[in-house]
Amino acid sequence: MSLIGALLGRPLANREFKERQIGAFEGVPAMGLDALGSSSYGPEAALAILIPLGAAGVSYIGYVMAPILALLAVLYVSYWQTIRAYPSNGGAYTVSKENLGVNGSLLAASALMVDYVLNVAVGISAGVAALVSAVPELHPYTLPLCLAVLILVTLMNLRGTLDAGRLFALPTYTFVFCFLLLIAMGCYAALASGGHPEPVVPPPPPGEAAEAVGLWTLLRAFSSGCTAMTGVEAVSNGVSAFREPHVKYGHRTLTAIVGILGVLLAGISYLVSMYGIAAMDQTQEGYQSVLSQLAGAIVGHGWFYYLSIGSVLCVLALSANTSFTDFPRMCRIVAEDGFLPASFAVVGRRLVFSVGILYLSASAGLLLIVFEGITDRLIPLFAIGAFMTFTMSQTGMVVHWYRELNRSPHDRGRKPLSLAINGAGAATTGLATAIIIATKFSEGAWITLLVIPAAMVLLKSIRRYYDDLAEQLRDDKPLALDKLKPPIIVVVTESWNKLTDKALSFALSISPDVCAVHLKALRGPDREEDEKTFLEQWQSDVEGPARAAGLTPPKLLMHDAQYRRLDVPLLAMVQELEDEHPDRPVAILIPDVVKQGWWQYFLHTHRARRIRSALLSRGGRRLVLMNIPWHLRPADSMATLEQELKSEVDHVREELRQTRTAGAR
Repeated sequence: MSLIGALLGRPLANREFKERQIGAFEGVPAMGLDALGSSSYGPEAALAILIPLGAAGVSYIGYVMAPILALLAVLYVSYWQTIRAYPSNGGAYTVSKENLGVNGSLLAASALMVDYVLNVAVGISAGVAALVSAVPELHPYTLPLCLAVLILVTLMNLRGTLDAGRLFALPTYTFVFCFLLLIAMGCYAALASGGHPEPVVPPPPPGEAAEAVGLWTLLRAFSSGCTAMTGVEAVSNGVSAFREPHVKYGHRTLTAIVGILGVLLAGISYLVSMYGIAAMDQTQEGYQSVLSQLAGAIVGHGWFYYLSIGSVLCVLALSANTSFTDFPRMCRIVAEDGFLPASFAVVGRRLVFSVGILYLSASAGLLLIVFEGITDRLIPLFAIGAFMTFTMSQTGMVVHWYRELNRSPHDRGRKPLSLAINGAGAATTGLATAIIIATKFSEGAWITLLVIPAAMVLLKSIRRYYDDLAEQLRDDKPLALDKLKPPIIVVVTESWNKLTDKALSFALSISPDVCAVHLKALRGPDREEDEKTFLEQWQSDVEGPARAAGLTPPKLLMHDAQYRRLDVPLLAMVQELEDEHPDRPVAILIPDVVKQGWWQYFLHTHRARRIRSALLSRGGRRLVLMNIPWHLRPADSMATLEQELKSEVDHVREELRQTRTAGAR
């Protein structure tokens, strides 16, 4: 088995697609890790803004998280309707495209792309921060650990959504169990003690107050805490990943994700105020995350603490899986509309969109390197893309319900209520977006606000290229067969060998006008060739057999390659041939040795590849390029390869026969 096969698994056939779809059990880890993981860094991001308030800052966390929980409830109802109205990947891009036009859809797509990339970087960096909290000795290795987790998540998603969902189910449900139990124990202790629970391991005391509380500080804390809601839209963006009926499993998964997230956010906010837990500076030695302090305060540093923090690490690090599930699917839709390279719409060996996965991984890796894997440095860039997406999706749904009401005014049903719900969602998320932009602009959010329009310009440029390509390739005329003439064949040769023999034999079989081009002094001025010997060999081995077979002998053209290049003389010759024969195509036959092992690439000059590149980029429209391969495999290896190929062909033919038989029945 090859290394790729061992890492990614066997290639999957199209018929296995339905078997690879997921249910709610796999849907929570596949699409909910982002939202669930954000329950750790969302409240912590809000508390980080309240650090200058000292001990008083902790008491204000409830005022910050209450509107966030209310907004979460609005989003839940809104996305429930979106899934029902657009059961096939009805994310913000699709909703905006159908209701807000091209520019609206591109704004949504650009915001989503930025959000997904940042989600990967933030989730992984927060997960590694949780690990460093439990094992401070690993603090110097923060960035390498982030990159290692990124590689792991990438490989698992290249294996397929189902595999990733099942593998990540254990840490996901372990995290949910541990922290729901911790919250229950902490709430019981707080209530039993009259609001003054005794921590098992006291958290570090908050610093001295450096400023008084103000509205601006609370708004900044709110905007940072809004990162806890990123990922709520994931289910609506990837509905097609679910088994039939898509809507039922989508609704179940959304309900589970939002329900668990709401309990976690409410519980964490309540308990940090009860235990007096404040955020710490992640860049400093001795850093502990808020969840680490909370778990230590409730149960101490025993085995359950390490199980809980280990599950936090896994969920946070693997929360990137949500982006890896949805980002490639969204890119597939955008690519099918012509705004992304076509390769984003191609299904890979494991029935996932491998190009989107690899692009997401590379972009997130670059962000982690630039920001050194520190969560606090990435948070200001976050949330804007997510809330722009929320706003675009909800606004699109308002337009959708308004059109539905106008289309059937006598059959109103629940449409007015749906319109009101999505209207409330659009208003609240729009307001939250404005607050986030205003409060985070100077902290780095301006970067996101530049990147999103730049991404829109890029998407439009790609579409213009595809439109221009389609226009140039459009042919409304029938196939013209009245002026068919054989091409002028040019065979490129360095020396007389079996590869040249094969190329010339093929050329003579398709055209009477064949010429071979031999360039001298390609190795330099001090490597003179014996021209006389070459000409004698050509006459005896090429011209003689051609005449004996009744064919016109190929012409031999010898040129002195003064600059040791093949492409320029060939381009000049092609131009001359096209001028002499304006009604005939010119075909260049390029012999090439097929490399079997990676090490063989270092042992060849790769002139054939450079010739192809030059001729493709600068040759005329009547030019045709043809490769003449020569395999270096020994006879027994070729026989084995042919047998393997025959087995695959026989297998496919049997599948086709069974399909036809089933269809006839």
